[in-house]
Amino acid sequence: MSMAMREAFGKHMAEIGKDHPEMVVLDADVSSSTKSALFGKAFPERFFNVGVAEGNLAGVAAGLSTCGYHPVINAFAIFLSLKSTDQIRNDMCYNSLPCVIAGAYGGLSDSFDGASHQAIEDIAIFRSLPNMEVIVPSDAHQAELALDYALTRKNPVYIRLNRNAMPDIDTDRDTFMAGKAIKMREGKDITIAANGITASYAMEAAEALSKEGIEAEVFSVPFIKPLDAESLFASAEKTGRLLTVEEHLLAGGFASSLAEVAFKRGLNAKVDNIAFEDKFGETGPYIDLLAKYGISKENIVERAKALIK
Repeated sequence: MSMAMREAFGKHMAEIGKDHPEMVVLDADVSSSTKSALFGKAFPERFFNVGVAEGNLAGVAAGLSTCGYHPVINAFAIFLSLKSTDQIRNDMCYNSLPCVIAGAYGGLSDSFDGASHQAIEDIAIFRSLPNMEVIVPSDAHQAELALDYALTRKNPVYIRLNRNAMPDIDTDRDTFMAGKAIKMREGKDITIAANGITASYAMEAAEALSKEGIEAEVFSVPFIKPLDAESLFASAEKTGRLLTVEEHLLAGGFASSLAEVAFKRGLNAKVDNIAFEDKFGETGPYIDLLAKYGISKENIVERAKALIK
């Protein structure tokens, strides 16, 4: 089991701070939750708490980026995607400024605070903005790699971070930095493309399917924008079937981004999607909520077998 993404991200900011003197970190009075306090302790002169004012958080960061800094704003994903959208769109994206938007507690991971704190529409919002890149790491290591990548970019980058410790997957740094879909398992019967923390569930499902004589080709897909659709479509056209899995509303998320490409390119494969169907989350234990909304080994196995039939 990995450490939580938010903890890995906070530690990594503190670790690489000395190598990135241009990096400053801004907080909306949640640094103990997001773990950006670790950077603040290491570099207090480069850490700014603007208070519970997420719009101002983004506006100040945009201003700092025009002065030669590379700001990282680290707050809850739901508030960055809703309360900061004006400033992110008009200040960061319109001017294509180098800013990192680190949305903690993404998806259903703020499970006990309920729908008001669960970000299930953030990817749709951020990927619609010109000049924005969107990354949804699968585990703690990918979260660290996402920060490394984002600090090389000259435009805004959104990184969605999970609250809880989730299983590790194996990720090659060079592959990640190139923005590619990461093939985790070879297969010939179905392609499973998993976005974010769903990758570990996809791998568990592939193991279970293998015991029934079904070989699934599995991809971890952290990059939503830019999207490596061609690798996924090449696999799907080989296997004849594509099952996507994501911790987000179906509208505007990972599957939607693939559908936009397929609409123009065409795709010769049967397709199904596991995503949230036009409803808000609810309060409860995180793993139980994921299962209720379809993200489980058992549901992926069932949907894969149905698609093959």
